[in-house]
Amino acid sequence: MSHVKAGGTAKNTKDSPGQRLGIKRSGGQTVTTGQIIFRQIGMTKLPGKGTTMSRNYTIHAAKDGVVTFITRSKKTYTGKTVRRTEIQVI
Repeated sequence: MSHVKAGGTAKNTKDSPGQRLGIKRSGGQTVTTGQIIFRQIGMTKLPGKGTTMSRNYTIHAAKDGVVTFITRSKKTYTGKTVRRTEIQVI
């Protein structure tokens, strides 16, 4: 016969590592072609002049230059106008 009660099972013990999203190059920093500027899920930031967006919405530099951030209005699918940050390499 056991001298302690049954312990039960642990349920919430697994954890996944962080995805390292966010800004990689700040405004005013110089970048070379292909460098990652911003990692994101979905299109929270828009690609502008001198940048490209990959399949997982990562914004890369398409040319050498300096990173700048501007805010502009964009229409959504429903017609609503929202403010979005656009990343450019000039």
